[in-house]
Amino acid sequence: MCTCSRNLLRCLSLSLNNEIKQRRSEWRGRSNFLRFTRNLSNVFISPRSRVPKSLQTGKRYVGIWSSSEPSDWNKAVSNAEKIVGYPTSFMSLRCLLSDEISNVVLHMRKLVGTQHPLLRTARGLVYDGKHGLQTRGLIVLLLSKAAGPGPQIEGKMLEKDKITGICPRQRSLAEVTEMIHTANLIHKGVVNLSDLDPVFDGPIKDMEFGNKMAVLSGDFLLANASTGLAELKNTKVVETMSSAIGDLMEAEFTGLRDGKGNPALPSSVTFSDWLKQTFLSSGSLLAKSCQSSMELVKHDDHVQKQAFEFGCNMAYVQQLNEDMAPFLHPEEFLDQLTMVSAPVMKYAEIHGVASLDTFTSPLSSSDRKQIVSLIQSSQVLNECLTLCEEYGQKAIQALDIFPHSDAKMALVNIVEAVMK
Repeated sequence: MCTCSRNLLRCLSLSLNNEIKQRRSEWRGRSNFLRFTRNLSNVFISPRSRVPKSLQTGKRYVGIWSSSEPSDWNKAVSNAEKIVGYPTSFMSLRCLLSDEISNVVLHMRKLVGTQHPLLRTARGLVYDGKHGLQTRGLIVLLLSKAAGPGPQIEGKMLEKDKITGICPRQRSLAEVTEMIHTANLIHKGVVNLSDLDPVFDGPIKDMEFGNKMAVLSGDFLLANASTGLAELKNTKVVETMSSAIGDLMEAEFTGLRDGKGNPALPSSVTFSDWLKQTFLSSGSLLAKSCQSSMELVKHDDHVQKQAFEFGCNMAYVQQLNEDMAPFLHPEEFLDQLTMVSAPVMKYAEIHGVASLDTFTSPLSSSDRKQIVSLIQSSQVLNECLTLCEEYGQKAIQALDIFPHSDAKMALVNIVEAVMK
């Protein structure tokens, strides 16, 4: 056999081996996905007990913009997903298809039928009854596309990235943002075992197992997020996003909780306390992710500041919307009312915390109804609606620095859908 023929056969053999490896990888990914979805359905579709209210009161409501009309919201998100290239439900698909997460879901099946809040948190991450929760990454991608590349790298982008308007590192940042948010929600599912009553809350060993799952799965996502940040190879972005993670931790120690972790008002409170809490718990991650997406493509400090302002004001609008839901639609959202919601803290600032001393956490159903009646009879709701409008307009104004585009209009539509 001549040398030319041998070289040809060698090339064909290498090509065939590569094709076999690729097919094996695809089937392995499909197998992981099938195993993941099968385990997921067993966890989330099987009959389960309702989480007791005593375990719900220790966390702020995690749904995103739930009181806006589903049609307006779904339309805005659907159009936005078409612009960025894929649905937000696939944002963390690489992480979800890993063997580690598949094993976590497999072990979570043991929690079915228990009262552990990790199940409710996990179900909410998949679907919260109206729309998906993975919107932070979508906003980061939309802002990246609206801003485009900075002047320093505009000529260095690959052709496919020029078409999409989003560089691969910005997409990776969006995934990291979602993983950090998800890890934080899962960590909040940890239950204080000393406060549980085995008669009402179920066996302590089940709760202890659920706590272990919440800690380990949250830590796994956080570790993946940290690895993803390092792979961006930008020290400023790593520093910025690390500070956002620190803010999420600080949000748990702002003095707006009692000794058992239930939301509670301190002896004196102002609305600035609500702004600080909202920034630390949600605004910082979104604002700093938007800022970092601009840094990755070398936009100047002014553009980064406007991106930060957009994310910050967007978070204020979102949280105001959620906090007002129990007062505007009590028949549907009454259970989401807490003592640290915006209308309650605004009322306490005007009338004093002493005017609400008769209500203590955890709130009963009758307590919530009395608080709703009390605040509906005041001007607090109108003031909160005005604030929601103001922060929404500030978010839209922050986008003025970017040229008109479909991505920019999609961001405006999302803000307006939240404001409604």
